[in-house]
Amino acid sequence: MKTSRKIAAIGKECVACGSCLHVCPKEAIQIAWGISACVDQAKCVGCGKCAKVCPAAVINIVERSAAL
Repeated sequence: MKTSRKIAAIGKECVACGSCLHVCPKEAIQIAWGISACVDQAKCVGCGKCAKVCPAAVINIVERSAAL
């Protein structure tokens, strides 16, 4: 399987509203401890759907190497 060069990066300002969870086609986002969303880098394909629905605009799609 080919890995995407892009990945979602979630800023520390995330308030764990859950909007991104419902649109991720790969179920790559989870809410950690009810505090913030986090991305499973192995699952994320960098499609950008999560960034588009984030009401706080704290999700960015970045080059995979920048997210590590």
